Amino acid sequence: MRDTQRPEALLLLSSHCPHCPTALTNLAELVKAGEIERLEVINIERRPQLAQALGVRSLPWLRLGPFELTGLRSLDELRQWAARAGTAEGRAEYLRELLKEGELGKANTLAEADSGQLLALIGLLGDPDVELSVRIGIGAIVEGLEGDPRLATIVDPLKDLTRSSAAHIRADAAHLLSYTHSAEAAPELRRLLDDIDPDVREIAEEGLERLGAG
Repeated sequence: MRDTQRPEALLLLSSHCPHCPTALTNLAELVKAGEIERLEVINIERRPQLAQALGVRSLPWLRLGPFELTGLRSLDELRQWAARAGTAEGRAEYLRELLKEGELGKANTLAEADSGQLLALIGLLGDPDVELSVRIGIGAIVEGLEGDPRLATIVDPLKDLTRSSAAHIRADAAHLLSYTHSAEAAPELRRLLDDIDPDVREIAEEGLERLGAG
């Protein structure tokens, strides 16, 4: 589902950045095409305090709707991100990119602030082809929230994933389910003690021990 309003964009650049003119040209094209509602451009040489406040480490730096994107992006890439703004799929893809790039802290901040981001993470976990770095990042975020009431939103999706045909997805789901401390976790983990995959059985047993229900 998508918001009908087109995203707004903020571009930070400098006169010494070789890729910034191309970024500006690409974004101007999207504005002209009506794919971006409004574009604000700031030269950080004039406003260095803004770059510092936003934690900008490289240029060009772009905020496009809810997404922060660094480096030169092609016109097609920018068009994709503009279309993703306001969609659940876009939220998930952004989190995936953050975790692929090692931006665990930023992904964690988003997940802690918005239960919808947590659901997006679990959605990624259900993709059998998602990168290992992403799966590890998702695990770290959920483990860091162990027992937090915010994890209640992901209990049902994790229960669904424990019935996946892919053993590594069942294993990941079982592992994270134990960190929710939900009353519904122990019965699911006991069922997985009879799983055909030995790794899933082992993780289910460890999860029950974590819950004190072994």
